[in-house]
Amino acid sequence: QVPLVESGGGSVQAGGSLRLSCAASGYIYSSYCMAWFRQAPGKEREGVAVIDTLGSRRYVDSVAGRFTISKDNTQNTLYLQMNSLKPADTAIYYCAAAPQSYLTWTDPSWYNYWGQGTQVTVSS
Repeated sequence: QVPLVESGGGSVQAGGSLRLSCAASGYIYSSYCMAWFRQAPGKEREGVAVIDTLGSRRYVDSVAGRFTISKDNTQNTLYLQMNSLKPADTAIYYCAAAPQSYLTWTDPSWYNYWGQGTQVTVSS
């Protein structure tokens, strides 16, 4: 079983919304801290949002107030609701899982599992 599988990417105009989903295995979903990262062409992978096993959430400043990370415990699924999208949000988005929550949660090296990525394109 593939640990993490993303879906929901696509193309949207600036100001629009998209919701990304990440289906996780039961063990990872219940035991791991889960996050969304993104990587734009020519740029490093960037942490976007994280949610720990107790439901505490953090966001990178550039998306705070526009993006919401959440979990559906009945579906073992992680979500990223993205509103007021900007062209700067264009990237491949990845979900990831780490065995615990870290203060430096935006560091990709903490994460053991990664999804395959889903493209988000925002046009002006």
